[in-house]
Amino acid sequence: MNFYYSFFVVFSIAFSIHANAQEHPNLILTKSGVETIKKQLGTIPIFDTTLNKVKNAIDQEIASGIHVPIPKDMAGGYTHDRHKKNWITLQQAGVLYQLLADDKYAKYVHDVLKEYAKIYPTLPLHPQTRSYARGKIFWQCLNDSNWLVYVSQAYDCIYDYLSKKERDNLEKNLFIPYANFLSEGSPQFFNRIHNHSTWGNVAVGMIGLVMDNQELIDRALYGLKSDNIDPNQKDNDGGFIKTKGQKTGFLANLDEPFSPDGYYTEGPYYQRYAMYPFMIFAEALQNKKPELKIFEYKNGVLIKAVYALLNLTNANGEFFPLNDGQKGMSYYSRELVSAVNIAYHFGGNDPSLLSIAKQQNRIQLDDTGLSVALGIQQKKAKPFIKKSIELRDGSDGTQGSVGILRSKNQQFGLVMKYTAQGLSHGHYDKLSFSYYNKGNEILQDYGLARFVNIEQKNGGGYLKENKTWAKQSIAHNTIIQDEISHFEGKFKIGSTHHSEKYLFDVSNPKLQIVSAKEDNAYPGTNLHRTMLVLEDNDFENPLVIDVMQFKSKTTHQFDLPFYYNGQIIDTNFEYSSPETLTKVGEKNGYQHLWLEGKSILKEERTLQTTWKTNQTFYTLSTLAKQNDEFLFTRIGANDPNFNLRRDPSFLIRKPKQEEGVFISVVEAHGSYNYVTEIANNAHSNIKKITKNSTKNKNYVSWSILTKKDKKHTFVLCTTDSNNKTSHTITINGKPFSWVGPYTHNKEN
Repeated sequence: MNFYYSFFVVFSIAFSIHANAQEHPNLILTKSGVETIKKQLGTIPIFDTTLNKVKNAIDQEIASGIHVPIPKDMAGGYTHDRHKKNWITLQQAGVLYQLLADDKYAKYVHDVLKEYAKIYPTLPLHPQTRSYARGKIFWQCLNDSNWLVYVSQAYDCIYDYLSKKERDNLEKNLFIPYANFLSEGSPQFFNRIHNHSTWGNVAVGMIGLVMDNQELIDRALYGLKSDNIDPNQKDNDGGFIKTKGQKTGFLANLDEPFSPDGYYTEGPYYQRYAMYPFMIFAEALQNKKPELKIFEYKNGVLIKAVYALLNLTNANGEFFPLNDGQKGMSYYSRELVSAVNIAYHFGGNDPSLLSIAKQQNRIQLDDTGLSVALGIQQKKAKPFIKKSIELRDGSDGTQGSVGILRSKNQQFGLVMKYTAQGLSHGHYDKLSFSYYNKGNEILQDYGLARFVNIEQKNGGGYLKENKTWAKQSIAHNTIIQDEISHFEGKFKIGSTHHSEKYLFDVSNPKLQIVSAKEDNAYPGTNLHRTMLVLEDNDFENPLVIDVMQFKSKTTHQFDLPFYYNGQIIDTNFEYSSPETLTKVGEKNGYQHLWLEGKSILKEERTLQTTWKTNQTFYTLSTLAKQNDEFLFTRIGANDPNFNLRRDPSFLIRKPKQEEGVFISVVEAHGSYNYVTEIANNAHSNIKKITKNSTKNKNYVSWSILTKKDKKHTFVLCTTDSNNKTSHTITINGKPFSWVGPYTHNKEN
């Protein structure tokens, strides 16, 4: 409370001092910044190129006339897309007016806003009733907020172009009622901790800054004082709206979802989406109220968040689809162009950010974009190196983490998720992982079940399969007990728990390790997953080693799927294929899996399956015991509308066990040339995997034997992760001594 009170006092004093000294623009563009930019026009290639592209696009829009239709459509429909296009067009036209001093752009912005001011007082709630918080211009308040965040910038740019009478008309009939509707009129949307509310807070705050309306600014920063929200009300995703007594507003949305490392608990896809309002409002506050030092809030978490996001990408710059995440979204999005520019300008001019901006090949048309453009022109850019990193989750960093292991050349990436639930966009997949090589998904996370802004698919909204499939544990590369999702697939249970980091060690680039435990996904069952990346001359590429341990008080069935991309080449075991497809199960996502093949093991052995992804071969080697099962499955059952991808998987099943371990190795090897039609090194180099005998249950040990009889033995202490503890145990009659929680021994 002390910080909030102090922040409020400072803000109020600062406002009273400057209230009578406002000049426009002063949010994203500044009056002095505009003059500096004008002097540089024609001399900075990336700025000039971006400006010309924007000008051409806006000139075409102006020529097409004014389009302000009465709202009626869902996402992807005409009215939705038209109003969405308007918010971008208005914002960019306002910028062009400032930078080119051409009144046609200001006139266009004003003419469009007058049309909105005519219809807004007459608009009821949007006719589509799908949202927990219906908008007026759009089907949900979220999109209404998007509109106001952008249009506030346009209004700021033409503010001085307008007469007082014209401003009064826009504020009385459009902006003030709009801001009141988003906040006081929609408390279930505005007063919560969620990316939706961040957009709402920022929309109200941005227009409040333009109009110097302190009441709106305070609402944005601190939330509504009273909202009468039912704490058990759910949003469209099944997430609860608000916890009783929870702080709300922009500052609370900085405090709660962000960890000290800048990781956003909903996952990178929604962090990307939320970074625009977070960063653009921060820029506006920094420009208009620099004494507030918003970029220093929570130890500079906003700047850290940009770096976290950049690290949450594969070699192609695409975000890892943790939780609800659409594949293909990348740091080439406009949100990240803006975020990188702002982080560079206000975060210390880090030259590595310039290399990202060069790849993006466009900038934000403001002071921050000018800084980036000048830095690139002056050849200050340095490579942005994505290293192995652990990003903590939780407001204080104690609610698990995401661990990323990378090869030195940054082409290889292993992502292990051991986080908190991730609010309503979270999935039930504790201890899951995905694996990338050369920018390709090799073992994938499904992501979300949604076709964003494609009207034919549920109006662009989430599909029912997002709940019945994508959120369920079986949709991920993680362990499942008795065909039941973690926490029974219930948000209220999952949101009260998080996994616990056990070990993250990347000090040795030749052997990196991430390890975490989960004791709440299933009552009475303890789960512990350890993943290692071994780089050794015995193997052509980095080796992924996966050790998934489980221990329960009662007997259960345990499944471990691996969702691969590619075509199966070979197996070293026999299996049966059904003539008629049947479902793997009846619920919790299993009803969406077809069974395409099955093998029941008669004896303990190392099973191997090789597949090809693009031009590289991959082999999954896994140690299987007698009566274990190996299933070939494919997504697509119970999906009459073809809402799901037909992706394949391997599923390893251990029936009727209380405790045990899945030990698997994923090996990238060889290549195939489509021109010469020559396959090179298409066979695995692994002969077998063995689990070693140890009398001490505090340790697990296994060995990997190559076809050249090179033996790699690993030992992990599962109860003491201290890197200074000394260990001595006997494995298969042979003593092993080492310091630290794990060791690796190679025998020729």
